[in-house]
Amino acid sequence: MSPSRSMLLVGEGNFSFSASVSQAYAETETSITATCLQQQDEALRHEGAAGNVQIIKDSGGTVLFGVDCTKLGECASLQGRVFDRVVFNFPHCGRKSGVKKNRELLRNFFLSCVQVLAEDGEVHVSLCNGQGGTPADQPRREWHNSWQVAAMAAEAHLILSDIRPFESEKYQSYKCTGYRSQDKGFHVEKALLHVFTHSLPYTSARTLKVEEAVEGEKVQYNVPAELSDYMFRGFLCSGSVHPVRLAQDFLLKGLAEKWSISMTTETIPFLLTAKQLQTCCHDVDSTHCYWIHLLQKDLNSDTHTSEDKEKDRLTFSDSKRGTDSQDAQSATCVTSDKVDRVKSKGAESLRSACSLDVDPEGESALYMLRPSLLPQMEELLIKKEELVNNAGSRSETEANNKSVEVEGNKKEEPCEGCNGVTSLLFGISGLVFRSIPINLWALPVFHELLLRGVFPSESEPITLLGQRLETLLAPYGVSLITEQGGLRLTAQPMGLVGKVFASNACDNISHISITVSLNLDLLAALLFSLPDWRLLWSHDPRFSKQYGLRPSPGTPFRPFSLFPEHFSFDISFWTGPTWEEKKFHAAVREASHGTVEQVKLIDRFSHPDLSQTSYCYRLIYHSHTHALSHTQALQFHKHLESLLSSRLQVTIR
Repeated sequence: MSPSRSMLLVGEGNFSFSASVSQAYAETETSITATCLQQQDEALRHEGAAGNVQIIKDSGGTVLFGVDCTKLGECASLQGRVFDRVVFNFPHCGRKSGVKKNRELLRNFFLSCVQVLAEDGEVHVSLCNGQGGTPADQPRREWHNSWQVAAMAAEAHLILSDIRPFESEKYQSYKCTGYRSQDKGFHVEKALLHVFTHSLPYTSARTLKVEEAVEGEKVQYNVPAELSDYMFRGFLCSGSVHPVRLAQDFLLKGLAEKWSISMTTETIPFLLTAKQLQTCCHDVDSTHCYWIHLLQKDLNSDTHTSEDKEKDRLTFSDSKRGTDSQDAQSATCVTSDKVDRVKSKGAESLRSACSLDVDPEGESALYMLRPSLLPQMEELLIKKEELVNNAGSRSETEANNKSVEVEGNKKEEPCEGCNGVTSLLFGISGLVFRSIPINLWALPVFHELLLRGVFPSESEPITLLGQRLETLLAPYGVSLITEQGGLRLTAQPMGLVGKVFASNACDNISHISITVSLNLDLLAALLFSLPDWRLLWSHDPRFSKQYGLRPSPGTPFRPFSLFPEHFSFDISFWTGPTWEEKKFHAAVREASHGTVEQVKLIDRFSHPDLSQTSYCYRLIYHSHTHALSHTQALQFHKHLESLLSSRLQVTIR
């Protein structure tokens, strides 16, 4: 503990621990306040208590009697004070109280101590081995027979940040007392010290209004509430040390040892039309798209634009180091007649995209949040080729067409119709969106890194790229699987993390166009041993500060919330003749603030006489980023019931 700090010790018996601490910090500016539940006369009956109280006072500390640790906010002597550390050693209700009473004691203590705890303060609770109910206890008791200390702390929005042995030998004069309300000590062998800190509060999901340019028109639309916290986070912007950016830098640096890489500077919209998607994303399921309805501009509305939010910039690098890449938004308004023209163009695009299985809701929406960067990659390459062709200058053409040395020192000429590049990887990265069911490693939003290059067919570029990616990623558990026309990159437990595949045929049959698509979020989770992809989106500075010095891949993440509990709730309801499960999952994400990590359909029943179907789902609530108590999870679950009733018109059973 550093000097110039304040410490509150509660539930003291003979004050021997407080006296030892006071002596240890006597030469510092640490302020010690020791309290006990008993009144002074009763407390001083403990062996050695009077002498210990005098030591505390002689060291400049304060001793308070008759202080209930479950009602600290009501203590007149503590009014207006906050402490950097609150310590409760071996809490116990007294006599032969069972685990339920002691759990309740812990719960009420935590709810009380946060009223006097500093914003960056810590709560220290020492428990006998086995009482805490965490995996750190050896042997570990069954859950129902433990004090469930992490779950009780979560009721006060505290997270378990550290567990370490209780080092009684550091406090030489400490003699624990109070076992079963007697002047006997607890069994402190293998006892554990549990350290708790404040959790960040949950922030409510909200609909985000955005403006940007799509196909030359300025449009305005709402981003679904469950996606609002994923927008404009700037993970890939210049200077970022976020794990997603570190993963991209690692990959680009590794690939740049073999090929030149050029990351685009172009700003790209979040919206796509069905025609754009159909052009090059035949394997994307349109039912998993977030279909978007355009809005008419409200001049008095609170609209989020690129000028209001942090831009995701796409920074160009024409060297062998791939650098900055991220989404950007353009801001303007759209008039009513422009909206009509945009919708008309969108409808025409949808009609021409006849081979795409268009979602019924999407057909009226006309636009979708991009599920892939491939369409925009294609358009940027076409634009780049046009710029090269219009330059009319050999020097400019050479600057845009990097040639590479091949066997025999002969340079390969760029092939006609291949966007004027050969053995140069052209890159783009940014957010993509998938409206998919909730599962452990199912990401509704992630950062995709796309790289496109044109190579001599005889060089077997898919094999070469696969070998290089395997060299970079195999140490982190990524495996390459050969499939027709390319490779699949997989890892456990998340599954698919990337693909390498041949793109549209090149006019020059001696060359082949290859695309690499990588899921940066899943790869970041692998590179830094994250137990949950949702950690990447944490606002908690205890997450971000771990990456301030740009740790190298392989540096494991240090959890700041240990052993968070899982809570399971079932929800049953009747639906009408139509039921869209993806809307149910969207409502779950929104109502639970992203704390539901798994949804399982456990029962379904169609009424033989009525046009109704009953569904029963099991939801698993779990969070590595916030304190999640049973009370909080139940509150989220009740909110979900209300949301389903009002939004999806279901009847809760």
